[in-house]
Amino acid sequence: MSTPHTPLPERLRPRTLGDVVGQQHLLGEGMPLRIAFESGQPHSCILWGPPGVGKTTIARLMADAFDAQFIAISAVLGGVKDIREAVDQALLARDGLEQRRTIVFVDEVHRFNKSQQDAFLPHVESGLFTFIGATTENPSFEVNSALLSRAAVYVLQPLTEDDLRLIVTKARAIDAVPPVQPEAEQRLLAYADGDARRLLGTLETLAVAAGVQKQPEITDAWLLKVLGERLRRYDKGGEQFYDTISALHKSVRGSDPDAALYWLVRMLDGGADPRYMARRLVRMAAEDIGLADPRALRLALDAAEVYERLGSPEGELALAECVVYLAVAPKSNAVYKAYNAARAFVKKDGSRPVPMHLRNAPTRLMKDLDYGKGYRYAHDEADGFAAGETYLPDGMAAPGFYQPVERGLEIKIADKLRQLAQRNHEARTSD
Repeated sequence: MSTPHTPLPERLRPRTLGDVVGQQHLLGEGMPLRIAFESGQPHSCILWGPPGVGKTTIARLMADAFDAQFIAISAVLGGVKDIREAVDQALLARDGLEQRRTIVFVDEVHRFNKSQQDAFLPHVESGLFTFIGATTENPSFEVNSALLSRAAVYVLQPLTEDDLRLIVTKARAIDAVPPVQPEAEQRLLAYADGDARRLLGTLETLAVAAGVQKQPEITDAWLLKVLGERLRRYDKGGEQFYDTISALHKSVRGSDPDAALYWLVRMLDGGADPRYMARRLVRMAAEDIGLADPRALRLALDAAEVYERLGSPEGELALAECVVYLAVAPKSNAVYKAYNAARAFVKKDGSRPVPMHLRNAPTRLMKDLDYGKGYRYAHDEADGFAAGETYLPDGMAAPGFYQPVERGLEIKIADKLRQLAQRNHEARTSD
């Protein structure tokens, strides 16, 4: 029985599938996990998603749905000894009077090394227990391929604001927290950032503080006073968030490393997800630097990988290094403009056929139909360039999508394109 002294997350923990907030792309009618629940046949799976989105809850509900013994292992604290104990308990449950199934749930499964993950394989294959792993990391990289091949992967999403608002409503319905003013609720939702566990923990802190201070309702001003630095300094989904990321992007584009660093730190200090920041830096490298310095894109991807490996705060230094590099790098949006121009052209143009000499001819019939006839293999020609050859559809004029700028590496790219264009012209006029 739940009592007021029971932690709020436990008091609100879903007891049935219908109580689960969010993840309707998996749990809604006709969706994969709902079908699995209704089938009566449990199967091994990996639940991949950010913290506080219901991975443990879904695993527990699966055990309830199949009347199975539920064994939880933390990969952070556990080891092979825990796996052996789980095997022993599963054997007892299977061979005992009740002959129950067993579900072994491994939280943070990516923390187990290869040999520890391999220890599950024979028992998963034999059907001794159903394996459910939970991870915040990409299982493609962090879970052994042998184990991954025996488990379905379900991707869980951060909870939406509507999902989080429903949780606040549920907490209010059992009088776990005082009334919450709309402005305060919006700030709480932004702070939770899709994480139900964070939201519930914050609500519980506020409920205790409100009781001590005899606060009849949670106002925005009181919320800031009680939680202070724990709260975001801007609304993640609001105008100020997008204004700040815009300022960062424009500072990089404007080649101001100090300003770019300032806005990066403002966002990180305000609680922005560093992974989101890393994705934006990759976008900046592709859009605003491009081929003027192709190393920028690689550096942005490296910074994202370093953050994934180190986490906060150490990994944030890699993001800072990337921001400074992007700001001082030569700028070009030529590829960005060329891509947009090509998209616009293809959208309004017809579906032009591929010229015969550019077609592949893997069969005798296709060769007899002149597929690939007349194609010139560039590697066999002088300088690896088939001067005068055409690669656009028949009758299509050169569109000139890509116009390199006179900055960075694109200076040399522009020179080379001019030389190749001249050779094409000479070859075509001499025919």
